[in-house]
Amino acid sequence: MTLGVIGKKLGMTQIFNEEGLAVPVTVVKVAPIVVTQVKTVETDGYNAIQVGTIEAKEKHLTKAQLGHFKKNNLSNYRHLQEFRIDNPQDYKVGQEIELSVLANAEKVDVTGISIGKGFQGTVKRWNFSRGPMAHGSKNHREPGSIGAGTTPSRVIKGKRMAGNMGNERVTISKLRLVKVDSENGLVLIKGSVPGCEGRLVTIVPSRTKWNK
Repeated sequence: MTLGVIGKKLGMTQIFNEEGLAVPVTVVKVAPIVVTQVKTVETDGYNAIQVGTIEAKEKHLTKAQLGHFKKNNLSNYRHLQEFRIDNPQDYKVGQEIELSVLANAEKVDVTGISIGKGFQGTVKRWNFSRGPMAHGSKNHREPGSIGAGTTPSRVIKGKRMAGNMGNERVTISKLRLVKVDSENGLVLIKGSVPGCEGRLVTIVPSRTKWNK
């Protein structure tokens, strides 16, 4: 992962490009992020920087978190996150990361927690085909057989069945970056991004190959 920014999804709207065409965009309000820890191969076994965003009150944090911030003479932050980078030595604790990291990016990868849809059946969750809709049918939206009886006499792990849908970490790659408004701290991304309004999303410049 490369260095990016963290922001709050505000919602969707549309803007008009130079050709006069309406472009649907998602607006993300990027909060200031501050380097709270620098990690290197020598000290932690890998290269990364830890950043914090959204200032918090002491009563909302644990003693370990408060000690972490106090040790580095930093304000208290509610959200901490790491970015794996190749040059952590170029950053210092307390340094603020600006929107300039997206200045030369044409496409970005956006990561967030998808909208939770609760408990759903196999038709909605996995796009299973439904059964016959005739009056005599006893199977309209049932999942059907989930395995043989004698062999293997159990349900194989990973079987697609009904269950909780959504509310999981999702990354959408190579979304077009329409506009970066550094003055107001806004980022406009073409199309939709994961998560509901008000959720935090991570935006990093897209690469030709995405590595998890």
